[in-house]
Amino acid sequence: MKLTVKEKVSYGLGAVGKDMVYMLSASYVLYYYQDICGVSAIAMGIILMAARVFDAFNDPVMGIVVAKTKTRWGKFRPWLLIGTISNAVVLYFMFAAPPALDGKGLVAYAAITYILWGITYTMMDIPYWSMIPAFTEGGREREGLSTLARTCAGVGSAIVTIITMQGVYLLGQGNERAGFQWFALIVAVLFILFIVCTCITIKEKSTADVDSPSIGQMFKALLQNDQAMAVVITIVLINCSIYITSNLVIYFFKYDFGGEGWHNAYTLFNMFGGAVQILSMMLFFPLLRKAFSAIRVFYISFAMAIIGYIILLVLAFTNMSNVALLFIPGFCIFAANGMLTVLTTVFLANTVDYGEWKNHRRDESVIFSMQTFVVKLASGVAALAASICLAVCNLSEDTSAAAETVEAAGASVVGLRMTMTVVPIAGLLAAVFLFRKKYILTEKKMEEITCHARK
Repeated sequence: MKLTVKEKVSYGLGAVGKDMVYMLSASYVLYYYQDICGVSAIAMGIILMAARVFDAFNDPVMGIVVAKTKTRWGKFRPWLLIGTISNAVVLYFMFAAPPALDGKGLVAYAAITYILWGITYTMMDIPYWSMIPAFTEGGREREGLSTLARTCAGVGSAIVTIITMQGVYLLGQGNERAGFQWFALIVAVLFILFIVCTCITIKEKSTADVDSPSIGQMFKALLQNDQAMAVVITIVLINCSIYITSNLVIYFFKYDFGGEGWHNAYTLFNMFGGAVQILSMMLFFPLLRKAFSAIRVFYISFAMAIIGYIILLVLAFTNMSNVALLFIPGFCIFAANGMLTVLTTVFLANTVDYGEWKNHRRDESVIFSMQTFVVKLASGVAALAASICLAVCNLSEDTSAAAETVEAAGASVVGLRMTMTVVPIAGLLAAVFLFRKKYILTEKKMEEITCHARK
């Protein structure tokens, strides 16, 4: 039975709320604690990275818990709802650090809330994405729903990226610390409302009734699914590259592009980038898919991103007098990121069918727990790289002091620019090389697997 419009819209709405929360944490937690609260950049980098190492154990275990869950409401929706409510609460407290805390107390508070945020996000994210293979029939329907969900996720990310700094200034009346607290509360409430709508509307379709596997069996199945591992490593490399830039872009505008109205230029750039990313999912990707295979579009996206970074590097060292010039590399990078996000989800969903064909097990939750883990791992690695860059370049003063520092020591800005561009280029090149060498699930191969499953 095909998915109804109501089901598609409700599922997409959940993605909007989910990625509003994720983007707020991924893009602004380092800035909030390091630039506003005064925690050292290195300390924050270590916290973010340590939390992701912890998730190496937490995410697969959560995938197993979801796989073993059997309730009258299904195995996905209960965890989706529980994880959403708890994650929303933790998100608020993460951006509401008590003013009385400082030094080690503030570091401890940041560490505890961020680790709890990662745990609760996993509780929600794994069942959300695991539902795709469970209530789609594969092929175009699955690709269409993945595209819709990723597009809606892009909308959620874009909303937060575009309005956060303006919202923080407005809600806090110039006090960034208070502004982030109120903004996080609003995002948390919207997150709960959107996911509740998803849980009420989506009905899980029946899947093959298999015995619940042991932890050993699950890890064995994962290690035996070479295609899942290839896609997962590719996702890590892509996300590390993109997240390093997204973590540093606010510092780029504040300390390099500069000026009293830097946050207006930052908002304008993010507004443009968010619109391009959404259009890439809704318009550019479908148009390219009419002419090329999914794998060919994947390579085109890689080329666009690398070209964008090269242009950004050239502009950074030649002319940044007008923010509109940054729209040129921004278009390439944001458009490529949107299409890569959709395609990696489609490829990972395909590995579920491949794993069932190869290992005679359908491990949606475990495979998609890997996606959750690697996205957060990439976020942690990128945050650590960004924090090292900030510490080495000494970009932690207020705007006016930073402007004087930039004039006196151009090496600091050079380090920021190189970290934002050259490092991501290297990561993307490594990703495309690995994917080309290891991934074999072409459309023809997937048709063979689907035909075999129907027999």
